[in-house]
Amino acid sequence: MSMIGRSITEVDTPALLVDIARLEKNIRRYADSAAKAGVRLRPHIKTHKTLEIAKMQLQAGAGGITAAKLSEAEVFADAGIEDIFVAYPIIGPEKAQHAARLAQHCRLIVGVESEKGVQQLSEAASQIGSTLLVRVEIDSGLGRTGVGQEAAGKLCRQVLDAPGLSLDGIFTFRGASFPEASSRDPQILGRMEGEMMVAIAERLRHAGIPIQEISVGSTPTASSAAEVPGITEVRPGTYVFFDRMTTQVGTSAPDELALSILVTVVSRPAPDLAIIDAGSKTFCGDVIPANVGLEGYGATIDGQNGVVIRMNEEHGTVRLAPGFSPEIGDKLLFFPNHVCTAVNLSDEVLVTQGGIVKAIWHVAARGRRQ
Repeated sequence: MSMIGRSITEVDTPALLVDIARLEKNIRRYADSAAKAGVRLRPHIKTHKTLEIAKMQLQAGAGGITAAKLSEAEVFADAGIEDIFVAYPIIGPEKAQHAARLAQHCRLIVGVESEKGVQQLSEAASQIGSTLLVRVEIDSGLGRTGVGQEAAGKLCRQVLDAPGLSLDGIFTFRGASFPEASSRDPQILGRMEGEMMVAIAERLRHAGIPIQEISVGSTPTASSAAEVPGITEVRPGTYVFFDRMTTQVGTSAPDELALSILVTVVSRPAPDLAIIDAGSKTFCGDVIPANVGLEGYGATIDGQNGVVIRMNEEHGTVRLAPGFSPEIGDKLLFFPNHVCTAVNLSDEVLVTQGGIVKAIWHVAARGRRQ
């Protein structure tokens, strides 16, 4: 039975619901911000992994997309999206060959942060006669991947000297929470991120290395980083939906969160507890609440009636606020902590307007790990 045109009260659970009005507003907000700053918006599709939303972003003015995996990029290239940046170090002969083949079908940019990565990409591109655009990743403080500032020049020169590769610029991901962050204000952190990367690019240019693109930014930091003169591109992702984490850092308001999780109460083991039919296979489990200053793994959309305090695969334990007493069989809506991983756990999202299901979108790139 098709759910199109039916009320969300008739939807089987658990299910991911997308409020189309909020989604459209969020897409427009970041597109306008990038356009005002005069930088390219290249949204990261890891958040939604759906063709429909990517096309909405491009129609709103995005100049290409960002992916984390080549297999993700391939899904969108097959759908006709022609400008894709895989913002991740490509390592391994299989992946290098995959990138070289994909570059024959779209404008593909890939990340490197090691001599090994440069060597493998060069060999793969040379073997089949393709050209790979390459950006060198800079570690700007997160301590995850990327080279230090002092090593950037050497790696850029290796890219310049490598057959089959073309140096496109530098990029980083810093986010709004990283070791030794000097502020918790995303606007301040975004400016610092942008200024740091522009300064690195200027030093490289002074040394004779042609840096064209400087790509930065996350959902919390993109707007302020974009205002730094010299930044050419920002790569926010979560902004299409937002989540409890972006609200926690002040980037979004509760009434901007566009994705919620519909669940059913299956048990009431105590007056202050409810068990729901959604656990770690529905909500994200990668974000430890205390680490980001949140309570629980998800909260009812009013922000106060219920908090998911524990999860098993198929069960969520919800602590209920005093006076809130849902019955077995009642349906509740929750906002997850981290929307990106929650979406990756689902095959589809239900697009809603005014509580009515208007469309069903397939999460086309979910589970693409390579």
